[in-house]
Amino acid sequence: MKQTVFTAMLPIGESLVVQKNHICGTRRNGPRIAVVAGMYGDELEGQFVTFELARRLNECPGDLRGVVDIYPALNPLGLSSHEHGVPQFDIDLERTFPGNPDGSLTEVLADAVFNDILGAHACVVLHSSDARVRELTQVRIDEQDDAGLISLASLLNPQIIWARSAQSVSQPTLAYALNARGCPTVVVEMGSGAHINKNSEVWLVEGILRLLEKLHAWTGSTIALPYPRVVRGGNVAVLMASDPGLFLPSVEHGDWVRRGDVVGAIVDPLEGITRSELRAPCNGLVFSLRDYPFVQPGSLLARILEEER
Repeated sequence: MKQTVFTAMLPIGESLVVQKNHICGTRRNGPRIAVVAGMYGDELEGQFVTFELARRLNECPGDLRGVVDIYPALNPLGLSSHEHGVPQFDIDLERTFPGNPDGSLTEVLADAVFNDILGAHACVVLHSSDARVRELTQVRIDEQDDAGLISLASLLNPQIIWARSAQSVSQPTLAYALNARGCPTVVVEMGSGAHINKNSEVWLVEGILRLLEKLHAWTGSTIALPYPRVVRGGNVAVLMASDPGLFLPSVEHGDWVRRGDVVGAIVDPLEGITRSELRAPCNGLVFSLRDYPFVQPGSLLARILEEER
């Protein structure tokens, strides 16, 4: 059932409307989970995940013993214009939580969404990488909360669980605000923003059904992937560009590399020379790899999970 979470009038007769799909199973007072997507207008993979999840739940209504609230488009203006933030307001919606009922339009929107989700037994926030970098499906959590969240994250069929330091977890995010209020919340990063990878996203839908099963809210079938790799912040090597130019990778996304292997090179199209060659600083798995070839100094090129084969 479609429900309106937030609405506001915009100039020249337009309106901003955020809706959710409120799916009730056979127990209306059973466990409730929230699945959130569309925070950024240039991240589209979450759109397919929410579609596929709703399709599966609609296909087997008798197997749901709780409630699933699906928020497919928190930033409908950004999605319609394919912009990262909220158009016209130049605001990063993800950095406005828990919101403010007396603040700007985006702060009021964030407040409405935040309070609508509160009380859920769990929340899954879906993000894609941007169009420049491709990611393996991973769940990112604050390492201070990892004892409680790793078991939740492992149900979602990710390839990696990345427990990062508090310094790298921005406090105004939806996940941070919900966890602070006692609603267990994890963030999924996957793929690249402008593409849809049906295989990994279907596995993620199976994982959300596994989460429902764990909460005794789903009696239908589920499929589990092997237990994911758990990564701590210090076990990740990050390769950044030191020169401008075109990045030509020598490895594929998801490859395992040895220390000293060539990961890629930055070349100069004008002079026809190689500006720099990037080598793996450790043995490990390439779980982030740049997809967009043009780079500037400081551009992210790759992340490698340090591990032996």
